[in-house]
Formats: sequence, structure tokens, C-alpha cells
Amino acid sequence: MAVIPLRPLLEVTDRLGYAQGAFNVNMVAQAQAVIEVHQMFRAPAILQGADLANGFMGGKSDFLNATLEDKKKGARNIAKAVYEAAEHASIPIVLHLDHGKDFESVKAAIDGGYTSVMIDGSSLPFKENIELTREVVKFAHERGVTVEGELGVLAGTEDHIHSAHSTYTNPLDAITFFKETKVDALAISYGTKHGANKGANALVRKEIAIAIKECLRHAGIFGVLVSHGSSVVPTYLVEEINALGGEIKNAHGIPLAQLKEVATLGIGKINVDTDIRLAVTRNLRELFLTKTELQSDGLLGNMWHLMQQNKSAFDPRMFLSPIMDTAMFGTIGSEAVRMVVDAVKAGVKEVVGVLIVEFGCVGKAPHVRQAGLDYMADFYREQGI
Repeated sequence: MAVIPLRPLLEVTDRLGYAQGAFNVNMVAQAQAVIEVHQMFRAPAILQGADLANGFMGGKSDFLNATLEDKKKGARNIAKAVYEAAEHASIPIVLHLDHGKDFESVKAAIDGGYTSVMIDGSSLPFKENIELTREVVKFAHERGVTVEGELGVLAGTEDHIHSAHSTYTNPLDAITFFKETKVDALAISYGTKHGANKGANALVRKEIAIAIKECLRHAGIFGVLVSHGSSVVPTYLVEEINALGGEIKNAHGIPLAQLKEVATLGIGKINVDTDIRLAVTRNLRELFLTKTELQSDGLLGNMWHLMQQNKSAFDPRMFLSPIMDTAMFGTIGSEAVRMVVDAVKAGVKEVVGVLIVEFGCVGKAPHVRQAGLDYMADFYREQGI
């Protein structure tokens, strides 16, 4: 089935009152796994490549210092993996840019094949955020591409996104933002947090989502709210990683019950990244300790060395540089590498499969209309947005 823009899927979450999980991927095997598990549950799928994930997939193992050229290459590599996997699927699939840093990064993603983009101007003054987001909307909507903006600042760290404190989204500002930018979706700050430590007693302020959604309805504006920093951070994964030699401390997520509740109150898209990283890291540690011969493998031994050097790390990209061709292109040159790929895919499916069920996405695929980029470009043109 074709890869589609995000807007048709958002219309379904808005109409049926549920939240679609959106899952970050950083290698070909992860993209394949996300699509395969959604296919199993007949659920539509949102795959996300963060701005710096594009840099990593462009061959920059030091992805925090990725250049625009790295991101262009990576966007094409992620898109190629998603589009090839989509050929064998019967569900609608969206490829979304997470935390686009600037206009050029967004353009690189769209040129590379992304069907939906986020522009994160949340660190800018309100007026400048509106101006940047509107510029992206004009460019993207002309091409049928969906746009997500962000208003308010989440605390925590994820790739190049960092803030020590949260600034909650003002509902009245959110309505102005929707009106002036014409975005399809808006990431809000309402108590979630980037990273693996969201606080031992994290509490989302659901009244913020309720207020924004009610104001949108009264104003007759279509807009779906997005929850970033929403990983559950399952305790069992952290405990298992540490039992396998890891040293992860102070890891706390957003309670699943809270996420399920806000899904009925206006949140239509829930971003998940950390949980996938944890499950994959657990599986890799388990693999190397079960198949000890891999620790001295000419290629994979370097992965094990990196894992031992970085015991507190749970981002698999910290360990994958020895097999960058596998990450970027899906290349499997040996049975040992295949074992690594299988471990990665199993970890992704474990986390994503649970959340597909918990978020209520099972069986929703047939509800999503197959509206491609050309159709949506005509739609936006007719609507003047």
C-alpha cells in the first residue's frame, strides 16, 4: 500500500477519538519491524525519523554533529526502506519528520520522500515561531505534505533537543497559532518530558489538552494535538538491562493510564522513542551474553566493546557504528549480523505491539482514506491552506 500524508490518518483519530502511536526509527531493520507489527494488527502506521536520525542514516555515526548533506542522504535512506516495506503491506503508512530543526532540514526530508514533517520552533519567541511554521506550511502544503508545529517547551533531552524546564502551552496562544500558521497538528507541552527520566510521579495536565481542543471545536478549526516525550519507560526493561550489565539510573516514564486517558481528550498522536531504544538495547546485551562468541567476532566485537564502554547508554546508535551499512541500507553480510538484526526487530515489535493495542489502534487501517500527496495538495489549495 502507498505511503500517505499524515493528515488523512489524523482525521480518523479525531473522528474516532483515539491516539495513534508514532514510533521513531534509526535503522532499516527498525523501520521494517514497525511496519510488520502494524500489519499484523491491521493498524495504520506512523514511522518517525528525527532530524538527527536522518544524519545518522546518512552515515554520520557522530549524529549530533550531522550536516545538512548527511541529513539529505539519511532522509533518502529511511524513505527507501519505508517505501520498499510498504510495497508488501496492506495498511496506510506515514513517514514523518520528528523535530525538524529549521526550514532546510524540513526541505531535505520532503525532498527525500517524507510525507509529513514537524517544524520545531518552540524555542523561538511566539511571533518568530509562527513565522517559521507558516513558511514551512506553505512549502509543505503545496506538495501535499502534512505539517506539525510545536508550542510550549518540554523539559528533558532527546538528540539536539534540550531544556531544563518546561513551559506549558497556553491554550489561547495555541488557537492563535493554528489560525495563523494553518498547521494540521500541534505538539503541546502539558507535563510530558523528553528522555528516560520523566520524574517518578509524572502527571500530565490533561486540562490543557481539553481546553485547546474545545476552543478548536468552537472556532471550527481542524487540529490534532500531539504528545511528545511520551515513552512509558517500562520498569522491567530497565531492570533487565541492568541485570545484563547496564547501568541505567533514575528512569521513569509517563504512566500508560494517563496516556490512554488523554487519547480521549484531544491528543491524537503519541510519540514514542525511548521505549524502543530500551528494548533494543536489552536485546543486544542479551544476545552478546548468550552468544559469547560474538564478543570476539571481527566486526561485532567492536559493538560489544562500545556497549561495555557505555553502560549507562540505551540509544542503540551508540553501539551501531561498526555495522553502519546494516543500519543505513539493511545489508546483512553474515549470520552473526543477521542475529543482531533479528534482536533489533524483536525489541521493536515487543514495545510497538503492546502500544498498538493499548492506544486502541488495532483494526483502524480500513478507516483511513488512501489520499496521496497530489490529492492532499489539491485539498490544501482548495482550502486556501
